[in-house]
Amino acid sequence: MSIDTNSTTEGTGAATPAEPDDAPAVAAAPDVDAPRLTFVKHLRDDRTPARRREEILADPGFGKFFTDHMLSATWTPDAGWHAGRIEPYGPIPMDPAAAVLHYAQEIFEGLKAYRHPDGSVWAFRPEANAARMQSSARRLALPELPLEDFVNAVAELVATDVDWVPSGHEQSLYLRPFMFASEAFLGVRPANEVRFVVIASPVGAYFSGGIKPVSIWLSENYTRAAIGGMGAAKTGGNYAASLAAQLEAGEHGCDQVVFLDAVERRWLEELGGMNVYLVYRDGRLVTPELTGTILEGVTRDSIIALAGEQGLRVEERRVGIDEWRDGVASGDITEVFACGTAAVVTPVGRLVWNGGEAVTPVTGENGDGNGDGDQIGPVAGRIRSSLLDIQYGRAEDTYGWMRPLA
Repeated sequence: MSIDTNSTTEGTGAATPAEPDDAPAVAAAPDVDAPRLTFVKHLRDDRTPARRREEILADPGFGKFFTDHMLSATWTPDAGWHAGRIEPYGPIPMDPAAAVLHYAQEIFEGLKAYRHPDGSVWAFRPEANAARMQSSARRLALPELPLEDFVNAVAELVATDVDWVPSGHEQSLYLRPFMFASEAFLGVRPANEVRFVVIASPVGAYFSGGIKPVSIWLSENYTRAAIGGMGAAKTGGNYAASLAAQLEAGEHGCDQVVFLDAVERRWLEELGGMNVYLVYRDGRLVTPELTGTILEGVTRDSIIALAGEQGLRVEERRVGIDEWRDGVASGDITEVFACGTAAVVTPVGRLVWNGGEAVTPVTGENGDGNGDGDQIGPVAGRIRSSLLDIQYGRAEDTYGWMRPLA
Protein backbone atom coordinates (compact mmCIF):
# COMPACT_ATOMS: atom_id res chain seq x y z
CA MET A 1 0.00 0.00 0.00
CA SER A 2 1.29 3.48 -0.83
CA ILE A 3 0.24 7.04 -0.10
CA ASP A 4 1.07 9.69 -2.71
CA THR A 5 1.79 13.03 -1.08
CA ASN A 6 2.49 14.69 -4.46
CA SER A 7 5.66 16.15 -2.98
CA THR A 8 8.75 16.24 -5.15
CA THR A 9 12.45 15.95 -4.52
CA GLU A 10 15.43 15.62 -6.80
CA GLY A 11 17.68 12.55 -6.62
CA THR A 12 20.83 11.25 -8.22
CA GLY A 13 21.94 7.75 -9.13
CA ALA A 14 25.13 5.79 -8.70
CA ALA A 15 26.56 2.94 -10.72
CA THR A 16 27.59 -0.18 -8.84
CA PRO A 17 27.65 -3.77 -10.11
CA ALA A 18 25.15 -6.32 -8.87
CA GLU A 19 26.37 -9.72 -7.73
CA PRO A 20 24.70 -12.76 -9.29
CA ASP A 21 22.76 -14.42 -6.72
CA ASP A 22 19.76 -16.63 -5.98
CA ALA A 23 16.89 -17.15 -3.56
CA PRO A 24 15.44 -19.73 -1.17
CA ALA A 25 13.73 -22.97 -2.04
CA VAL A 26 9.92 -22.78 -1.77
CA ALA A 27 7.85 -25.52 -3.38
CA ALA A 28 4.87 -23.33 -4.29
CA ALA A 29 3.78 -19.74 -3.78
CA PRO A 30 1.91 -19.41 -0.47
CA ASP A 31 -1.06 -17.14 0.02
CA VAL A 32 0.06 -13.62 0.91
CA ASP A 33 -1.78 -11.73 3.64
CA ALA A 34 -2.59 -8.03 3.37
CA PRO A 35 0.52 -5.91 3.92
CA ARG A 36 0.82 -3.90 7.11
CA LEU A 37 3.60 -1.54 6.11
CA THR A 38 2.58 1.50 4.03
CA PHE A 39 4.80 3.70 1.88
CA VAL A 40 4.53 7.46 1.46
CA LYS A 41 5.61 8.60 -2.00
CA HIS A 42 7.99 11.51 -2.47
CA LEU A 43 8.53 11.35 -6.20
CA ARG A 44 10.98 13.11 -8.50
CA ASP A 45 9.64 15.92 -10.65
CA ASP A 46 12.62 15.46 -12.97
CA ARG A 47 12.34 11.80 -13.87
CA THR A 48 14.74 10.45 -16.44
CA PRO A 49 13.51 11.68 -19.85
CA ALA A 50 11.84 8.98 -21.93
CA ARG A 51 14.43 9.30 -24.69
CA ARG A 52 17.33 8.77 -22.30
CA ARG A 53 15.53 5.88 -20.61
CA GLU A 54 14.99 4.21 -23.97
CA GLU A 55 18.71 4.57 -24.74
CA ILE A 56 19.55 2.85 -21.47
CA LEU A 57 17.02 0.05 -21.96
CA ALA A 58 18.37 -0.64 -25.45
CA ASP A 59 21.64 -1.80 -23.88
CA PRO A 60 21.39 -1.84 -20.08
CA GLY A 61 24.22 -4.26 -19.33
CA PHE A 62 24.02 -5.68 -15.81
CA GLY A 63 23.82 -3.55 -12.66
CA LYS A 64 25.08 -0.35 -14.30
CA PHE A 65 21.94 1.81 -14.32
CA PHE A 66 19.23 2.35 -11.72
CA THR A 67 15.63 3.51 -11.80
CA ASP A 68 14.41 6.91 -10.62
CA HIS A 69 13.27 5.80 -7.17
CA MET A 70 14.07 3.56 -4.23
CA LEU A 71 11.99 2.26 -1.34
CA SER A 72 12.92 2.24 2.35
CA ALA A 73 11.56 1.52 5.81
CA THR A 74 12.98 1.61 9.34
CA TRP A 75 12.73 -0.81 12.25
CA THR A 76 13.13 -0.09 15.96
CA PRO A 77 12.20 -2.32 18.92
CA ASP A 78 9.39 0.00 20.04
CA ALA A 79 7.82 0.90 16.69
CA GLY A 80 8.60 -2.19 14.64
CA TRP A 81 8.65 -1.60 10.89
CA HIS A 82 7.58 1.94 10.08
CA ALA A 83 8.42 5.11 8.13
CA GLY A 84 7.93 3.46 4.74
CA ARG A 85 8.94 5.75 1.87
CA ILE A 86 9.35 5.73 -1.88
CA GLU A 87 11.79 8.50 -2.72
CA PRO A 88 14.30 9.54 -5.37
CA TYR A 89 17.19 7.14 -5.89
CA GLY A 90 20.30 8.54 -4.31
CA PRO A 91 22.97 8.24 -1.61
CA ILE A 92 21.93 6.92 1.80
CA PRO A 93 22.92 9.20 4.70
CA MET A 94 24.85 7.16 7.24
CA ASP A 95 26.59 7.87 10.53
CA PRO A 96 30.27 6.79 10.55
CA ALA A 97 29.46 4.70 13.62
CA ALA A 98 26.61 2.81 11.89
CA ALA A 99 26.86 -0.78 13.08
CA VAL A 100 26.86 -2.23 9.56
CA LEU A 101 30.18 -0.51 8.81
CA HIS A 102 31.88 -2.14 11.79
CA TYR A 103 30.12 -5.46 12.41
CA ALA A 104 28.73 -6.31 8.94
CA GLN A 105 25.18 -6.91 10.16
CA GLU A 106 23.43 -6.93 6.79
CA ILE A 107 21.56 -9.21 4.38
CA PHE A 108 20.21 -8.91 0.86
CA GLU A 109 18.16 -10.61 -1.84
CA GLY A 110 17.94 -10.59 -5.63
CA LEU A 111 14.99 -11.21 -7.93
CA LYS A 112 13.67 -10.02 -11.28
CA ALA A 113 10.55 -8.44 -12.75
CA TYR A 114 9.64 -9.65 -16.25
CA ARG A 115 7.66 -7.89 -18.97
CA HIS A 116 5.17 -10.29 -20.58
CA PRO A 117 3.96 -10.09 -24.19
CA ASP A 118 0.74 -8.28 -23.14
CA GLY A 119 2.75 -5.56 -21.37
CA SER A 120 2.05 -6.76 -17.84
CA VAL A 121 4.90 -7.16 -15.34
CA TRP A 122 5.45 -10.24 -13.17
CA ALA A 123 7.85 -11.49 -10.52
CA PHE A 124 9.10 -15.07 -10.27
CA ARG A 125 8.42 -16.57 -6.82
CA PRO A 126 8.99 -13.41 -4.74
CA GLU A 127 7.63 -15.21 -1.68
CA ALA A 128 10.73 -17.40 -1.88
CA ASN A 129 12.97 -14.38 -1.59
CA ALA A 130 10.88 -13.07 1.28
CA ALA A 131 11.17 -16.37 3.15
CA ARG A 132 14.90 -16.51 2.59
CA MET A 133 15.35 -12.95 3.80
CA GLN A 134 13.52 -13.94 6.98
CA SER A 135 15.85 -16.92 7.40
CA SER A 136 18.92 -14.75 6.78
CA ALA A 137 17.61 -12.17 9.26
CA ARG A 138 17.35 -14.79 11.99
CA ARG A 139 20.95 -15.88 11.40
CA LEU A 140 22.25 -12.28 11.43
CA ALA A 141 20.12 -11.24 14.44
CA LEU A 142 18.12 -8.79 12.34
CA PRO A 143 14.34 -8.20 12.53
CA GLU A 144 12.21 -10.25 10.16
CA LEU A 145 10.19 -8.40 7.55
CA PRO A 146 6.77 -10.04 7.10
CA LEU A 147 6.42 -11.92 3.84
CA GLU A 148 3.47 -9.82 2.71
CA ASP A 149 5.36 -6.57 3.34
CA PHE A 150 8.35 -7.79 1.34
CA VAL A 151 6.19 -8.73 -1.66
CA ASN A 152 4.24 -5.48 -1.42
CA ALA A 153 7.44 -3.43 -1.21
CA VAL A 154 8.72 -4.99 -4.42
CA ALA A 155 5.38 -4.42 -6.14
CA GLU A 156 5.20 -0.78 -5.00
CA LEU A 157 8.63 0.10 -6.36
CA VAL A 158 8.01 -1.69 -9.65
CA ALA A 159 4.64 0.06 -10.07
CA THR A 160 6.31 3.42 -9.40
CA ASP A 161 9.08 2.85 -11.96
CA VAL A 162 7.22 0.49 -14.30
CA ASP A 163 8.49 2.29 -17.40
CA TRP A 164 11.97 1.00 -16.49
CA VAL A 165 10.96 -2.64 -17.01
CA PRO A 166 12.52 -3.54 -20.39
CA SER A 167 10.92 -5.75 -23.01
CA GLY A 168 13.91 -6.87 -25.09
CA HIS A 169 15.30 -10.39 -25.46
CA GLU A 170 16.00 -11.84 -21.99
CA GLN A 171 15.87 -8.36 -20.44
CA SER A 172 14.32 -7.76 -17.02
CA LEU A 173 14.29 -5.40 -14.06
CA TYR A 174 16.66 -6.70 -11.40
CA LEU A 175 15.41 -5.97 -7.87
CA ARG A 176 17.78 -5.75 -4.92
CA PRO A 177 16.13 -5.68 -1.47
CA PHE A 178 18.62 -5.32 1.39
CA MET A 179 18.62 -4.75 5.14
CA PHE A 180 21.35 -3.29 7.33
CA ALA A 181 22.08 -2.18 10.89
CA SER A 182 21.86 1.62 10.80
CA GLU A 183 22.13 2.36 14.53
CA ALA A 184 25.19 4.46 15.42
CA PHE A 185 27.14 2.75 18.19
CA LEU A 186 30.34 0.86 18.87
CA GLY A 187 29.77 -2.45 20.59
CA VAL A 188 29.11 -6.05 19.60
CA ARG A 189 25.34 -6.55 19.93
CA PRO A 190 22.36 -6.63 17.58
CA ALA A 191 21.42 -3.15 16.40
CA ASN A 192 18.31 -1.39 17.69
CA GLU A 193 17.78 0.49 14.44
CA VAL A 194 17.63 -1.26 11.07
CA ARG A 195 16.83 -0.06 7.56
CA PHE A 196 15.24 -1.99 4.73
CA VAL A 197 15.80 -0.69 1.20
CA VAL A 198 14.84 -1.82 -2.30
CA ILE A 199 16.55 -0.56 -5.44
CA ALA A 200 16.00 -1.60 -9.06
CA SER A 201 18.25 -1.92 -12.11
CA PRO A 202 17.27 -2.75 -15.70
CA VAL A 203 19.44 -5.58 -17.00
CA GLY A 204 20.07 -7.21 -20.35
CA ALA A 205 20.72 -10.79 -21.30
CA TYR A 206 23.50 -12.16 -19.09
CA PHE A 207 25.16 -13.70 -22.16
CA SER A 208 24.97 -10.78 -24.57
CA GLY A 209 26.94 -12.61 -27.27
CA GLY A 210 25.27 -15.97 -26.86
CA ILE A 211 25.66 -18.63 -24.19
CA LYS A 212 29.22 -19.85 -23.78
CA PRO A 213 30.59 -22.45 -21.32
CA VAL A 214 32.60 -21.10 -18.40
CA SER A 215 35.77 -22.44 -16.83
CA ILE A 216 35.81 -23.16 -13.10
CA TRP A 217 38.79 -23.04 -10.73
CA LEU A 218 38.77 -25.56 -7.88
CA SER A 219 39.62 -23.63 -4.72
CA GLU A 220 41.85 -25.72 -2.46
CA ASN A 221 43.17 -22.82 -0.36
CA TYR A 222 39.87 -21.21 0.59
CA THR A 223 36.45 -22.36 1.78
CA ARG A 224 33.19 -20.49 1.58
CA ALA A 225 31.37 -21.64 4.73
CA ALA A 226 31.41 -24.13 7.60
CA ILE A 227 28.75 -26.00 9.56
CA GLY A 228 27.14 -23.59 12.02
CA GLY A 229 28.32 -20.58 10.04
CA MET A 230 26.49 -18.27 7.65
CA GLY A 231 26.67 -20.31 4.45
CA ALA A 232 22.89 -20.59 4.09
CA ALA A 233 22.34 -16.87 4.75
CA LYS A 234 22.47 -14.31 1.97
CA THR A 235 24.87 -11.84 3.53
CA GLY A 236 27.64 -9.80 1.99
CA GLY A 237 30.32 -11.45 4.09
CA ASN A 238 29.86 -14.71 2.19
CA TYR A 239 30.51 -12.93 -1.09
CA ALA A 240 33.46 -10.98 0.31
CA ALA A 241 34.95 -14.28 1.46
CA SER A 242 34.80 -15.59 -2.11
CA LEU A 243 36.69 -12.71 -3.71
CA ALA A 244 40.24 -13.84 -2.91
CA ALA A 245 39.41 -17.23 -4.43
CA GLN A 246 37.86 -15.48 -7.42
CA LEU A 247 41.11 -13.54 -7.95
CA GLU A 248 42.98 -16.82 -7.76
CA ALA A 249 40.67 -18.25 -10.41
CA GLY A 250 41.39 -15.31 -12.68
CA GLU A 251 45.12 -15.84 -12.27
CA HIS A 252 44.61 -19.35 -13.65
CA GLY A 253 42.51 -18.17 -16.57
CA CYS A 254 39.17 -19.25 -15.10
CA ASP A 255 35.85 -17.42 -15.01
CA GLN A 256 34.55 -18.64 -11.65
CA VAL A 257 35.50 -20.63 -8.58
CA VAL A 258 33.96 -23.70 -6.94
CA PHE A 259 34.27 -24.39 -3.21
CA LEU A 260 34.60 -27.62 -1.25
CA ASP A 261 33.42 -28.32 2.29
CA ALA A 262 35.48 -26.84 5.11
CA VAL A 263 35.99 -30.10 7.06
CA GLU A 264 37.16 -32.82 4.68
CA ARG A 265 37.89 -30.60 1.68
CA ARG A 266 36.38 -33.18 -0.66
CA TRP A 267 32.64 -32.52 -0.94
CA LEU A 268 31.34 -30.21 -3.64
CA GLU A 269 29.38 -27.23 -2.33
CA GLU A 270 28.74 -24.31 -4.72
CA LEU A 271 30.27 -21.65 -6.91
CA GLY A 272 30.84 -18.11 -5.67
CA GLY A 273 27.22 -17.20 -6.38
CA MET A 274 25.55 -20.19 -8.04
CA ASN A 275 24.47 -23.76 -7.35
CA VAL A 276 25.86 -26.59 -9.50
CA TYR A 277 24.36 -29.61 -11.30
CA LEU A 278 25.93 -32.72 -12.88
CA VAL A 279 24.14 -34.50 -15.75
CA TYR A 280 24.79 -38.26 -16.10
CA ARG A 281 24.38 -40.27 -19.29
CA ASP A 282 21.95 -42.65 -17.56
CA GLY A 283 19.41 -39.83 -17.03
CA ARG A 284 20.36 -38.70 -13.53
CA LEU A 285 20.64 -35.07 -12.53
CA VAL A 286 22.75 -34.69 -9.38
CA THR A 287 23.22 -31.62 -7.17
CA PRO A 288 24.87 -31.27 -3.74
CA GLU A 289 22.41 -31.64 -0.90
CA LEU A 290 21.62 -28.68 1.33
CA THR A 291 23.71 -28.96 4.48
CA GLY A 292 23.38 -25.50 5.99
CA THR A 293 26.55 -24.34 4.24
CA ILE A 294 25.01 -24.01 0.77
CA LEU A 295 22.76 -21.18 -0.38
CA GLU A 296 19.25 -22.49 -1.03
CA GLY A 297 18.49 -21.29 -4.54
CA VAL A 298 15.04 -20.80 -5.99
CA THR A 299 16.48 -21.49 -9.44
CA ARG A 300 17.98 -24.68 -8.02
CA ASP A 301 14.62 -25.68 -6.56
CA SER A 302 12.74 -24.81 -9.75
CA ILE A 303 15.12 -26.92 -11.84
CA ILE A 304 14.42 -29.91 -9.61
CA ALA A 305 10.70 -29.58 -10.42
CA LEU A 306 11.24 -29.03 -14.14
CA ALA A 307 13.76 -31.88 -14.44
CA GLY A 308 11.24 -34.38 -13.13
CA GLU A 309 8.80 -33.31 -15.85
CA GLN A 310 11.51 -33.91 -18.44
CA GLY A 311 12.12 -37.48 -17.32
CA LEU A 312 15.31 -36.89 -15.35
CA ARG A 313 15.95 -38.62 -12.02
CA VAL A 314 17.06 -35.94 -9.59
CA GLU A 315 19.43 -36.80 -6.75
CA GLU A 316 20.24 -34.39 -3.93
CA ARG A 317 23.21 -35.87 -2.09
CA ARG A 318 26.83 -35.39 -1.18
CA VAL A 319 29.01 -35.18 -4.27
CA GLY A 320 32.76 -35.72 -4.02
CA ILE A 321 35.01 -33.63 -6.23
CA ASP A 322 36.62 -36.86 -7.50
CA GLU A 323 33.19 -37.96 -8.72
CA TRP A 324 33.10 -34.89 -10.95
CA ARG A 325 36.65 -35.40 -12.22
CA ASP A 326 36.33 -39.15 -12.76
CA GLY A 327 32.84 -38.90 -14.23
CA VAL A 328 33.94 -36.46 -16.90
CA ALA A 329 37.00 -38.59 -17.70
CA SER A 330 34.90 -41.75 -18.11
CA GLY A 331 32.07 -40.09 -19.98
CA ASP A 332 29.51 -40.89 -17.27
CA ILE A 333 29.01 -37.15 -16.74
CA THR A 334 27.88 -35.60 -20.00
CA GLU A 335 27.07 -32.06 -18.86
CA VAL A 336 27.84 -29.73 -15.95
CA PHE A 337 25.98 -26.49 -15.38
CA ALA A 338 25.51 -23.83 -12.73
CA CYS A 339 22.32 -21.91 -11.97
CA GLY A 340 21.30 -18.63 -10.39
CA THR A 341 19.00 -15.63 -10.77
CA ALA A 342 21.37 -13.58 -12.93
CA ALA A 343 22.44 -16.11 -15.57
CA VAL A 344 19.62 -18.65 -15.03
CA VAL A 345 21.58 -21.65 -16.36
CA THR A 346 25.30 -21.48 -17.23
CA PRO A 347 27.15 -24.39 -18.91
CA VAL A 348 30.48 -25.37 -17.36
CA GLY A 349 33.11 -26.47 -19.86
CA ARG A 350 36.25 -26.91 -17.76
CA LEU A 351 37.10 -27.72 -14.15
CA VAL A 352 40.70 -26.66 -13.45
CA TRP A 353 42.93 -27.41 -10.45
CA ASN A 354 46.62 -27.38 -9.64
CA GLY A 355 48.04 -30.07 -11.89
CA GLY A 356 45.11 -30.87 -14.12
CA GLU A 357 41.71 -30.19 -15.63
CA ALA A 358 38.51 -31.99 -16.57
CA VAL A 359 36.91 -30.86 -19.83
CA THR A 360 33.23 -31.41 -20.52
CA PRO A 361 32.62 -30.97 -24.25
CA VAL A 362 29.79 -28.53 -24.96
CA THR A 363 28.93 -29.08 -28.61
CA GLY A 364 25.15 -28.87 -28.59
CA GLU A 365 23.08 -25.78 -29.16
CA ASN A 366 20.42 -24.56 -26.79
CA GLY A 367 18.24 -27.65 -26.96
CA ASP A 368 15.16 -25.80 -28.21
CA GLY A 369 15.86 -25.89 -31.94
CA ASN A 370 16.39 -22.16 -32.36
CA GLY A 371 19.78 -22.65 -33.99
CA ASP A 372 21.10 -19.44 -32.48
CA GLY A 373 24.58 -20.81 -31.84
CA ASP A 374 24.37 -20.98 -28.04
CA GLN A 375 26.94 -23.43 -26.68
CA ILE A 376 24.95 -25.34 -24.09
CA GLY A 377 24.23 -29.04 -23.67
CA PRO A 378 20.80 -30.47 -24.52
CA VAL A 379 19.67 -31.09 -20.93
CA ALA A 380 20.77 -27.69 -19.63
CA GLY A 381 19.35 -26.05 -22.76
CA ARG A 382 15.91 -27.60 -22.35
CA ILE A 383 15.76 -26.74 -18.66
CA ARG A 384 16.86 -23.18 -19.31
CA SER A 385 14.29 -22.71 -22.07
CA SER A 386 11.48 -24.16 -19.94
CA LEU A 387 12.30 -21.84 -17.05
CA LEU A 388 12.60 -18.72 -19.22
CA ASP A 389 9.34 -19.52 -21.02
CA ILE A 390 7.50 -19.50 -17.69
CA GLN A 391 9.23 -16.34 -16.46
CA TYR A 392 8.51 -14.39 -19.64
CA GLY A 393 4.93 -15.61 -20.01
CA ARG A 394 5.53 -17.73 -23.11
CA ALA A 395 4.38 -20.94 -21.38
CA GLU A 396 1.62 -21.75 -18.94
CA ASP A 397 2.66 -21.41 -15.31
CA THR A 398 1.28 -24.68 -13.98
CA TYR A 399 3.24 -24.29 -10.72
CA GLY A 400 1.75 -20.95 -9.66
CA TRP A 401 5.23 -19.45 -9.49
CA MET A 402 4.53 -16.06 -11.10
CA ARG A 403 3.13 -13.04 -9.22
CA PRO A 404 1.62 -9.98 -11.02
CA LEU A 405 3.28 -6.68 -10.08
CA ALA A 406 1.96 -4.13 -12.58
